[in-house]
Order: sequence, then C-alpha cells, then structure tokens
Amino acid sequence: MIRLEKRATPSRFWTATTPVLAVVLTMLAGGMMFALLGKDPVAAIRTIFYAPLFDPTFASYSRPQLLVKAGPLVLIAVGLSLGFRAGIWNIGAEGQYILGALCGAGVALAFYPAAGWYIFPLMVLAGAFGGWAWAMIPAILKTRFNTNEILVSLLLVYVAQSLLAAMALGRMRNPQGGGFPGSRNLSQYPAASNPELIAGTGMHWGVVAAFIAVILAYILLQRHMLGFQIRLAGQAPRAARFAGVNTARLVLICLGISGALAGMAGLFEVAGPAGQITIDFNSGYGFTAIIVAFLGRLHPVGILLAGLLMALTYIGGELAQFMLGIPSAAIQAFQGMLLFFLLAVDMLSNYRIRFGRAEVA
Repeated sequence: MIRLEKRATPSRFWTATTPVLAVVLTMLAGGMMFALLGKDPVAAIRTIFYAPLFDPTFASYSRPQLLVKAGPLVLIAVGLSLGFRAGIWNIGAEGQYILGALCGAGVALAFYPAAGWYIFPLMVLAGAFGGWAWAMIPAILKTRFNTNEILVSLLLVYVAQSLLAAMALGRMRNPQGGGFPGSRNLSQYPAASNPELIAGTGMHWGVVAAFIAVILAYILLQRHMLGFQIRLAGQAPRAARFAGVNTARLVLICLGISGALAGMAGLFEVAGPAGQITIDFNSGYGFTAIIVAFLGRLHPVGILLAGLLMALTYIGGELAQFMLGIPSAAIQAFQGMLLFFLLAVDMLSNYRIRFGRAEVA
C-alpha cells in the first residue's frame, strides 16, 4: 500500500525543489501532448525554452520581449501573493487589470491632444485607482456580508470584459478610426505613451514598477508588522485572532494592494505594448499571474524568476505556433500544466510517501 504521512514541519528541501520538479514534469507531459498532436516533442520543447534566448535567428527580437511579457505578470503576481499568504483569494485580477487600463486610458483620452509631463503620472494614478476600486467590491462584500471573495472577484472579470467591449465600441472609440472598434493609439500620443526607456531592451515603466514592487513586497513581508500579520493570518488564523489581528482590515489592505498593482499593470500595458483599448485587450495576464505567484512560492524573488519563466513560455509558445504549427490551445494547456504539477508535487513539502501497511496502534 502507498500512504501519505504528515511531516512534523514542512520540508525545506522539497519546498525549494518542487518548482523545479514541476517544470521538469511539465516538459515531459507537454512533450507527450505534442507527440500526440503529431509534432516532434524535442523540437517543441527546444523551441519554447531554448530558441527565444539562444537561437541567433530569434534572440534579438525575443530577449527584449521577455521583459515586456514578464512585467505585468510579476506586477500582478506580487499583489496576489500578499493576499494568498493571508488566505485571501483574489481570483479576479484580470478584471482589475482591465479596469486599470480603462481608467488610465480614459485620462489620456480626456487630455488629448494636450502635451504635459503630468499626463502620464495621472494615468498611473488612475490605473491604480481603477484596479483598487474594482477589488474593493469583493473586499467590502467580504467584510460586511461574509461573501466568498473567490466567486465575487471571478464573476466581476466578466463584468469588466463587458465594460471593455462597451468602451471599445462606444465612448472610447477613435472618432478617426473609420468606425472600427478601439480607442486612439496611445503610442502615437507622446504625453501618454509608455515607450522603451533603453532601446532594444524591452524595459519600460511597467517593468520598473514590477522590480520596485518585488523589492517593496520583500521588505514588507520581512521587516514590517503588516507583513508579519499577513504571514500569521495565513499560517495560523486562530493565533492571528488571539494576537489582535484585524482580519477585516487585512482583507481590505490585501485586496486593495493586489487590485492597485493589477490596475497599474493594465495601464502600463495599454500605454505601451498594446497601445490602445480594444475588445480583446485583455490577454489573460490576470489568470496567468496566479500560476506565477504559486510557481514562485508566494515569495517576491521567486515570483520574479517565475514571471521570467512564464514569459519565456509565452514567447516560445508563439514561436512554436509559427515554426511548428502547434495550436495555441496546446500552448495554453502546456502553461496550465505548470500549476497542475506544482500543486500535485507540493504535497511532498508537507507529507512523506510511505510504502507498506500502516502500523496499528
């Protein structure tokens, strides 16, 4: 018989090893999936993980894109990780990302075609406020009526998508766009654009904000009383209540921070790589960031590395679709396998696998 035996304390070895093991298992299972699709599994894995970084044909384009893709993932995942550590489950970062983009772009379009240094900072504040306000809906419902923040935040994603479509087809539609849905191109509006800070690197203000968020989150969790309360509430909820931790305040703070960071990610994306509000502006960053948060073990530095890895799968996946004809759904399934295997092997941190019959007391 195979049984699981509870560890007295979580294993440090398996805590550090399981993300690597999850990546390896994802490669193996993904290779099998690609083989069933009639594709060369070795070529597919090589194209996803190796070609974007080291193939001379693609590296000059792919390397800068690594930061472009990783920036919003890391920024959103850092905010989510604070709530996840406290046992507060914000699953609606995709909706907060959309609202941040809408609010930030709304400020830019309101000032168009004025030129002023103050426009972009106002857009950043509006983006953060939009994400924060959208996250406050499940936060207030949770604290006042004890609703489930998972369901409320998730369902609000679909409301946000409807608002996005309405804005792209209505109030924000470019009057000079020939009737096509979508706003003005903000990349052609210098006062509201988010261009590369260093040419050829992919570094823009969104990437800078992601690095700052990683540093501040690390300091918060390791050196601040709020970080201690977050960790205590997640690891020992009863002890947190006895210690006087205000759980309602913690819900508001964690959901507020995660919403604000997701909104900022949406703003930096719409003012930079995306360039405009469109019906299909949202690209799943809010959901993918959940994988990034858990793959990084809810640790800011781990999230930074996991975000770069996930960005690599985005870029490599696009190359695999173009070079090998692999369907986009297969690439999405491959990315989802990362979270599946991480959750599966994570039990090794808290349990030992034993063989044979259990001893009778």
